Amino acid sequence: MDNLGFDVSTDIDDLLIGLRSFVEAEVVTRHEQAGDLLVDPRLMYGPDGLYVPEVLELVAEVRMTAAKAGYYSMFAPASIGGGGLGSEALYRVWHDLHHRFGPHYWLKGFAVAHWTKGPSHVLAHASPTAQAVALPDLIAGRTSMCFGMSEPDAGSDARMMQTRAVRDGSGWSLSGSKIWITNAPYADWIVVFAVTDSEQAAARKGGISAFLVPTDAPGLVVDGSIRMFGHLGGDEAQVYLDDVHVDDEMVLGEIDRGFAIAMSGVASGRLYNSARAVGMGRWALEMALEYAERRQTFGHPIIEHQGVSFQLADAAVELHAAHLVGLNCALMLDRGQKALKELSMAKLLSTEAAARAVDRVMQVHGAIGFTNELGLVEAYETIRKTCVADGSSEILRHGIAERLRRGDVAL
Repeated sequence: MDNLGFDVSTDIDDLLIGLRSFVEAEVVTRHEQAGDLLVDPRLMYGPDGLYVPEVLELVAEVRMTAAKAGYYSMFAPASIGGGGLGSEALYRVWHDLHHRFGPHYWLKGFAVAHWTKGPSHVLAHASPTAQAVALPDLIAGRTSMCFGMSEPDAGSDARMMQTRAVRDGSGWSLSGSKIWITNAPYADWIVVFAVTDSEQAAARKGGISAFLVPTDAPGLVVDGSIRMFGHLGGDEAQVYLDDVHVDDEMVLGEIDRGFAIAMSGVASGRLYNSARAVGMGRWALEMALEYAERRQTFGHPIIEHQGVSFQLADAAVELHAAHLVGLNCALMLDRGQKALKELSMAKLLSTEAAARAVDRVMQVHGAIGFTNELGLVEAYETIRKTCVADGSSEILRHGIAERLRRGDVAL
């Protein structure tokens, strides 16, 4: 139970109970049956740094099983066949999954569609033709997608993108490159953002459009995987487009107005990252509390030493604050408030608090905290990446300051 001074939905309480049972039955069981396949990177990845077919099969099984159980597309709009659940549910689901299961049983991340990888509000902007082509398999978990926005010279300042889309008579021709595209090596579809009006884009008043493109389209190349943190493989890649033809029916939303679609996705990502960071931070803190009661030095449990107990107290304070800010932000969004400043605050506070918490927990555990078995290193790496994904901490601080300067000083 959480210590909250405001009400949250009891319907979501029931949802969380059901989802936990699903993960235990369909995810934990698969991990246990797979043995070292999902743990040992030498077995998990091929020489090219990509998941081996056996791993991809398990990923697809979890997606499809979750779809049949009604969990996979629960955050996609009802208008495209999803469950239509809101921001409170999104926050609490991702928080609970990481609080209960930590970084272990990583297939759990495919039990619920992430907005960049599966059916989401982004595809509500697709034409009836595009929806008919792409949605049935995405909703069923048979296929997946990715989100092509970042570029080598356009990360935090995404409007600096150089990918261009020009009229080719019967549609559009896309040329350029994208980087840090999660799930690109395995996706069936990619949402590509490209400049369609250079003058509008330069003036930061539009000029960027979104296109739904099959990853096997002629001229589109996914370049292996980008390996990080010394790992043998990964799920991020660079994508190259060379005169890739896209029909008009595959444009998402209006031409020159695609950047708003991207930002709505980023907003969802900020809430998602806030939730999983706090959840994983709490998982680590609870592990440390149990260990600190059991581990003894100088004739006493180490939790009796202020050098340990104060670190855990500080972690608890920061995680509790982050949790309250994240939940409050979710409730604001469900009430129809934009919560632009609050979204930035929630992600900034949550990711940095969780990173500090996990670092403290590793310190409390000593050398054993660095072992693969505990999962703390994996937790730290995951949270550390969230301090950059969907808006770096610096960009978030800038955004908060700008909102304050414009008179949004409500706290």
